[in-house]
Amino acid sequence: MEVFRLAREKYAHALSGKGSAIKGARWNSVGVELIYTASNRSLAMAEVAVHLTLATLPGDFRMFTIHIPDTIAIKEVKMKYLPTNWQEFPHPATTQRFGDEFVAANKYCVLKIPSVVTQGDFNYLINPYHADFKKIKIIEIVNFPFDKRIVK
Repeated sequence: MEVFRLAREKYAHALSGKGSAIKGARWNSVGVELIYTASNRSLAMAEVAVHLTLATLPGDFRMFTIHIPDTIAIKEVKMKYLPTNWQEFPHPATTQRFGDEFVAANKYCVLKIPSVVTQGDFNYLINPYHADFKKIKIIEIVNFPFDKRIVK
């Protein structure tokens, strides 16, 4: 399976959850590393674009194409098992605990979770501490200029 990740050039050399651990995010608390990827390029872009304006849009984004081997088990979460307020903004602590527990359990390397930004699409969260993480590979990194009409 291929998944996608959009990152600034200075972070576009390796897969790491260090950035999400610095501030925390919807599915992880500060100090917990988790790599956020998307099921398609458009979702990867949308997940980044919701945090930007045209004035703050850097021109150095890179799109990762990442290969997750079919041999890696993926935990798929049905919506009925998500915290009731999982779609709220700003994100609630309940979603961070949910992701933190996924990482701590270390049973699966990848968590398939519904996107808040694009209903019907999915994010794939990667636990960089799972034994199978070493099997996940970046296959391509390319420049990804945003169309200026996307963010205003």
